[in-house]
Amino acid sequence: MTNKHIVVFSQMQFDGKLESTIYTMARLLAKDNYVYFVDRPFTWKDYFKFKDTKAYQVRKPHFFNSKNSFIQSDLPNFKIIICPPVPSINMLPEGKAYRVAVRFNEWMVASRLKKVFKQQGVTDYIYINSYNFSYPQLHQVLEPPPALSVYHCVDPIIEEYQLKHGVNNEEMLAKSVDMIICTSRELRNKKSFLNRNSYFVANAANLTHSQKALDAALPVADILSGIKKPVVGYFGAIERRIDYTLIKKVIADNPDKSFVFVGPVDKDYVRDDNFAAPNLHLPGPVAYEEMPAVLKGFDVCIIPFKKDDVSNNIFPLKLFEYLGAGKPVVSTDFNDDLQNFTAGLVPYCSTADEFTAALNTALIDAQATEKVDQRISIAANNTWEHRIADIKELLSAALAEKGKTVS
Repeated sequence: MTNKHIVVFSQMQFDGKLESTIYTMARLLAKDNYVYFVDRPFTWKDYFKFKDTKAYQVRKPHFFNSKNSFIQSDLPNFKIIICPPVPSINMLPEGKAYRVAVRFNEWMVASRLKKVFKQQGVTDYIYINSYNFSYPQLHQVLEPPPALSVYHCVDPIIEEYQLKHGVNNEEMLAKSVDMIICTSRELRNKKSFLNRNSYFVANAANLTHSQKALDAALPVADILSGIKKPVVGYFGAIERRIDYTLIKKVIADNPDKSFVFVGPVDKDYVRDDNFAAPNLHLPGPVAYEEMPAVLKGFDVCIIPFKKDDVSNNIFPLKLFEYLGAGKPVVSTDFNDDLQNFTAGLVPYCSTADEFTAALNTALIDAQATEKVDQRISIAANNTWEHRIADIKELLSAALAEKGKTVS
């Protein structure tokens, strides 16, 4: 599938602090297609709240200028569409007023895209909504309409602000698109009740980035300076998905090890008095660009997620990022999908005692050349390039089934 026009409407902003799965995928699609990445629209609240930020300044020239409505990226075929700010509507109760407001916001985005299509000569295209269920019927008001509409479902809806309207919106979106691509098997199983054309394509890793940790000349990140070895490390958000009961026991049972959780701390789940220990370190977030230097300083990497109905839907990017850096990984058994991708090399633990035993084994094997090579090999088979090939195949098959072509 090459030289197609693809519109990607994202829940993530292209310059957000967190690594964006869909932004990575969109850039890879743009290597041999024409991709229009629709940045999540600012609300009016965002417009005034973030006036002093770099994010606002980058978008300012494009908000209200339909003749200058996109940012040309470093890739010739990749354009970032900036929409006018839209009203904040999540505070409205479900009902007629909210639905009218949704349609207005969809019209705002559709109007901007219509002008982009005219400027760029786009007459047929594939539309991918990546988890932006706040605009559930945008694809139905776009002009011209897409040849194929896709919902990219990356997570279950769990946050309070999402739950207010998200479940209804996502159901409308899932039922009305041509196909759904999910990042976990459990998500696929659930969405198949709403749309029979639901598929599972797992998350992957940017191997080129994580493998920088293997460079002997790369210095270990400064945030790890002075922390006693061995270092058991976690890279990512410290929030609801972590099994605090299990990991606190593991930390207490292993006073000879330093446990370092690098990432933003969600104060709704973590407070100073409920996640603290002499050998626990919470240095805070670092930029994604610094991830290799952080991973280089870890002796063992961990994924200590709780096992519940939410985590069973999660396929974490960090699994293959860890392995791509050649690091041993110890995980809880929160999602059975993961075992199908790691060839028995990663232990999946159900208890704190099992986790401790696995850490001790991992430390013994940490530098074994054969094990390092095996980890890197697993990661190499699970890159975004592999996933994009799978997604292209699904999109091509769906277009063929509809009897449509996209130029």
